[in-house]
Amino acid sequence: MPRSVNAVASRKRRKKILKAAKGYFGARRNVYTVAKNAVEKGLLYAYRDRKNKKRAFRRLWIARINAGARMHGMSYSRLMHQLKENNIELNRKVLADLAMNHPDSFKSIVDSVKK
Repeated sequence: MPRSVNAVASRKRRKKILKAAKGYFGARRNVYTVAKNAVEKGLLYAYRDRKNKKRAFRRLWIARINAGARMHGMSYSRLMHQLKENNIELNRKVLADLAMNHPDSFKSIVDSVKK
């Protein structure tokens, strides 16, 4: 008896990889084995960079808060310490947005924590 193969499932599996490789350059888009490697590598980069994005944004927020705080005669670390001591629970994302887009509000926060 000849061996039967599930061609429907095999084709579906290959089509899924080739669809994910749409837009890739050269053989990476239409040769299955090359596309499979490219897609797997792309998924690894995506997983890694979802974590790196969080780091990058935190660094950006800290830089913006530091710049805003120094305009009002205070360093980043002193500002964050004073905020903690005065129980002002604003996260870095909100503080950075205030420093960039609402400098008067940020100034009032800095003035409230200054001694």
